[in-house]
Parts: sequence; C-alpha cells; structure tokens
Amino acid sequence: MLLAIDVGNTNIMLGVYKNDELITWWRISTNRDQTEDEYGVLIKNLFQQSNIEAFDITDMIISLVVPPLRHPLEKMAHKYFHVAPLVVGPGVKTGLNILMDNPREVGADRVVNAVGALGLYGGPLIIVDFGTATTFCAISEKGDYLGGAIAPGIGISTEALFQKAAKLPRVELLTPRRVIGKDTVSSMQSGIVFGFVGQVDGIVKRMLKEFSTKPLVVATGGLAGLIAKGSETIEEVNYFLTLEGLRLIFEKNKAASKSMS
Repeated sequence: MLLAIDVGNTNIMLGVYKNDELITWWRISTNRDQTEDEYGVLIKNLFQQSNIEAFDITDMIISLVVPPLRHPLEKMAHKYFHVAPLVVGPGVKTGLNILMDNPREVGADRVVNAVGALGLYGGPLIIVDFGTATTFCAISEKGDYLGGAIAPGIGISTEALFQKAAKLPRVELLTPRRVIGKDTVSSMQSGIVFGFVGQVDGIVKRMLKEFSTKPLVVATGGLAGLIAKGSETIEEVNYFLTLEGLRLIFEKNKAASKSMS
C-alpha cells in the first residue's frame, strides 16, 4: 500500500492507496513543533481505526510547503514504517512542463494538484485550491503549467477580521439564506461566503479571457464545496485532487526507476 501525505500550512492530508484506489483518508492539523515520534504515533493510531497495519505500507510519498517538517517526517517514515519516502521537489519526475519565469518558485502543492487534475480530466484547466491561501492555477490544453494567482485564504482572512475588529465574533462558515444579513453573525457569513464567491468568479472570469479553448474549472480544498455552491464558474469539486496527484507522481517515478534498472 502507498501512504500519500500532503503537508499544508494549516492541515495535513493523508491517504492510503491500494493500487490506484483510495481506501481511506484523514485530515489533521499541521504542527511544526511535533517530532517524528509524535507524528508516527498519531498516524499509527489513525491506522488502527481503519484496521491498517504499519507493515501494510510499502511505499510513501510526501509533498510539503512547510520545509521544517521534511526532516521529522522522513525520520518518521524510516522509524515507524521502514520505508524511504519520495519527497516531491527538484529531481522528482512529475511530467509537468512549468512555463514560469522561475519554475522552482511553484509550490509542491500546486504542482501536485496540476498533475492530479491532468490525470483525471486532461487540459485545459483552471484549478482553484482553497487552502491557507486560495490559489488559482492555469493549465493549457497541452498540459503545460502556465501560471496563476494567489490570494489570502478564507481561514486567515476571517481570523484577521475577528482579531482586528473587537466587537466581531468568530462565526461558523455557512451559506446564509440571503445576502442582506439581519444580525451580526449572518452579516459576517454573507460577507465572507459571498465575498469569496465573488473573488473566485472574478479571478476565474479574467483568467478565462486568456485561454483560447474553454478550460474546465476544478476546485479542491476543505472549503471548496461551500464556495462552489454559490459560484458561477466552478464546474467540478474534487477533495482528493492532491492525493491523486501524489499517487500519479509516485507511479511515474516508480516506472522511471524500473526502466533504469
């Protein structure tokens, strides 16, 4: 089995694949201070809930945008699962042609999302990822990574609102029944949810003008469904896009290593 781990600034997504089937997955908080032992024990406890043994894991792939966690996660892989993980980065085959001024600037999460979306849907594509930041990635019909846009994410934006406005409470992110709120909570929910819907649709519509062929607009990330409900441009929601991209990258590198041996 393959354990795929995507480390974001806020959450870590883990998925276990048996061949090309995702059999179980979890989302946990990212903690930069946890050791390899703490992550190892946490993951093994999650495995117990799904009747998975540590020795069932024969391979592991990791993508991360939090560099300090690379070392403890690599040590965790060796110590608790006795595998050498493939870490997405320079030298790892992705099959993605990145047409950026500096391809190394593109985050591993955006690369992995692009690989996953191309594998599932083909190009052209616009990928909207609702993470700590909201990222927009443009993929050509040929499968080239063209670039994109980065905006503050929903979580950090709402937290800033709460911290800087003394009388505004933290609110649950729900779609209100109307835009004109009748109390503080519904007014905040309206501004947050419909505000981000407007941001997404505005950026995507501007990006569409730069495509010669209409792309499929795919959303991923924990809050993708919430925003997609009100969006005019999001056509597909796939919560497991990053995990699928990790699986495909692992398979590409596994095939490449076999051909070289």
